[in-house]
Amino acid sequence: MEYKAKDDSVIIENVKNFNIEQILECGQCFRFKKIGDMHYKIIAYDRVLYIKQEGNNVTLYPCGKEDYESIWHNYFDMDRDYGYIIEKISTDDIMKTACDYAGGIRILNQEPYECLLSFIISQNNNIPRIKGIISKMAEGYGSDLGGGYAFPKLSQLSGVTEEELFALRMGFRAKYIRDCLDKLIYKEVDLEKIHELTTAELLDMLLKIKGVGQKVADCAMLFSMGRREVFPTDVWVKRVMEHLYFGGKETDIKTIHSFARDKWGEYAGYAQQYLFYYARTLKIGKEKTK
Repeated sequence: MEYKAKDDSVIIENVKNFNIEQILECGQCFRFKKIGDMHYKIIAYDRVLYIKQEGNNVTLYPCGKEDYESIWHNYFDMDRDYGYIIEKISTDDIMKTACDYAGGIRILNQEPYECLLSFIISQNNNIPRIKGIISKMAEGYGSDLGGGYAFPKLSQLSGVTEEELFALRMGFRAKYIRDCLDKLIYKEVDLEKIHELTTAELLDMLLKIKGVGQKVADCAMLFSMGRREVFPTDVWVKRVMEHLYFGGKETDIKTIHSFARDKWGEYAGYAQQYLFYYARTLKIGKEKTK
C-alpha cells in the first residue's frame, strides 16, 4: 500500500482488505452519506471528507498529506494487517465464509466522546433515525464546517437541557444524554483516563452513565477506545450467534461472550463485525430458529 498527495486529495493505492461500503454500512458509525457507488461523504474529527474507491485505489478529498497522516490514516486503521486477523479468526467454515463476504471491513478509530453519545442515541433505534437525530444535534449545537456541521463539543452541549434534547426527537434517550454530559463534565466518567484502565475497569466506568448497558459500552470500547476483544451483543447479534453457532437454541449473552472470548480472544471484535455484516446483509438468523 502506498499513498500520494495530488492537488487537494490523497490517493491510496493497492490497499488490501478495504471496502468503503462495508466499513461505513456495518453499523459502527453514523455520520456519513452515500454519494454514489463506493463514494461517500464523512464527517469526523471536525472535518468533512469525501472518499471514493475504485478497485484497490481509494481517493480522499479535500485532503492534504498532513491531514491524512494526522487523522485519516489512523481513522481507517491503516497500520493494521487485516489479512493476518482474518487468518487468525478463520478457524471454521462459518467464519471463513463471513470473512470472504465481508473482508473489506475495518474497525474505525472514532473519537470516544462522539462515539459514546452516538451509541447512547442508538438504543432501540434504527440507523436512519439515529443519523437524523445526530445531524439535528450537530446543526443545532455544532460548528459549521462548510458542507456540514461538526459533532458538538462537550462545551457546546454543557448547558443544553433535557427538554431541548427531547426536542431533537431523542425520546427517552434525552435523559441518558443529559446524564452522560453531566458525568463527563464532572469527570465521574473521565475519557482522558481510557488508556490507564483495564477493559473491565473501563466497562465499570461507562456503566455509571444512566441508560448505558453492556452493549452500548462495548460498542464505544470497540469502535473508539481500542478494545478490540469485546463482542457487542444486541438482540440481532444474539440471534445470529444462536443460529450459526448454537444450533438455534436460546443462549444467554454471558454464554455468547464466553464463547467469543474463548474462540477468538483478542480478535473477538473483528469477528463480531464480519459475522454481523454477513448475517445482516443476507438476513441470516432473521427468523429465529424454532
